[in-house]
Amino acid sequence: MAFLALGINHKTASVDVRERVAFTPEQLVEALQQLCLRTESREAAILSTCNRSELYLEQDSLTADAVLAWLADYHQLSLEELRACAYVHEDDSAVRHMMRVASGLDSMVLGEPQILGQMKSAYAVAREAGTVGPLLGRLFQATFSTAKLVRTDTAIGENPVSVAFAAVSLAKQIFSDLHRSQALLIGAGETITLVARHLHEQGVKRIVVANRTLERASQLAQQFGAHAVLLAEIPHELVNSDIVISSTASQLPILGKGAVESALKLRKHKPIFMVDIAVPRDIEPEVGELDDVYLYSVDDLHEVIAENLKSRQGAAQAAEELVAAGADDFMLRLRELAAVDVLKAYRQQAERLRDEELAKAQRLLANGNSADEVLALLARGLTNKLLHAPSVQLKKLSADGRIDALAVAQELFALDEGTTDKPPQ
Repeated sequence: MAFLALGINHKTASVDVRERVAFTPEQLVEALQQLCLRTESREAAILSTCNRSELYLEQDSLTADAVLAWLADYHQLSLEELRACAYVHEDDSAVRHMMRVASGLDSMVLGEPQILGQMKSAYAVAREAGTVGPLLGRLFQATFSTAKLVRTDTAIGENPVSVAFAAVSLAKQIFSDLHRSQALLIGAGETITLVARHLHEQGVKRIVVANRTLERASQLAQQFGAHAVLLAEIPHELVNSDIVISSTASQLPILGKGAVESALKLRKHKPIFMVDIAVPRDIEPEVGELDDVYLYSVDDLHEVIAENLKSRQGAAQAAEELVAAGADDFMLRLRELAAVDVLKAYRQQAERLRDEELAKAQRLLANGNSADEVLALLARGLTNKLLHAPSVQLKKLSADGRIDALAVAQELFALDEGTTDKPPQ
């Protein structure tokens, strides 16, 4: 048994690399099944967000190189390029890493809550793909329990700090009065929902939600008194939009330089503030070259986020201690489970030997042998059979120079020093 957590994140890889390593929801099931087939992984799950792509694996032995090679091949990347920004955590370290990620301790925004839901989705997809078994399943459940404890027992989740909140905070710095501003939100997922909530609370004059399906956009728009449109209407809405924030799962840019250029002319070059939270990016990077456009990517939000994190720093240490305790407890229970399997097998073997000797004793009694004689034979036969396999193995290990095994046997059988020299009482 060996756990492995392998991946890249916002600390180790640029947005360019992260978007090339990202998995789309449609790819996940097939990718998981392929991952298990091509590596020595018995169980696997994939977490892929705008800030990280991570593989969680359970294997007979650690084969990080094989997994990295598969990941590079799957996304058609250079293995050297991937290896330069990838990290690998093994066993106890992998368990702790998963718990830190789920608790928001490894996020760009310390303590951000969305990652736990994303982790749960990764687990659900892996179950659907049939790549989660008992060990990784137990690890996910322990991870969720620890993350919940961190949320309830520390202040790390207090004060709304997230990528969405950071984007709105930045908008407030650029536009002194958001009551006069209009916002165009592209997408209708969890991040855009948070953006819409923050903008609504700040009293933004008008919010438009553009999405691939009008139904989903309308559901979100109704919550905040916003207006819903299809993606095709974005060029028209751009003309009246002071704030544009985008977060979709599109594999191709939704907003190009030409569309923004046309909108700026009609706006008479009134500035537009844009934040592209998506990975892969929704807004072409060239849009940032235009005058009167303030374009920020996820990576650009670092400074804003850092300023908003001060209130959570004090809680981080307490959260780290809970994660460390959760990881230690999980590994302890896992080792106990391994002992249970061995004990179960040993008990079954002992019960089989007992039944054999008991049947032999019952035959002797039926043939008229005395009870005392049969009991003596039963005790001697059972003792010999129970000791036979351990005796043979200990002699072999001793002959092979495995003196450590003799010390373990002394401890295992609770033998005091000099026990063999004491005469029976």
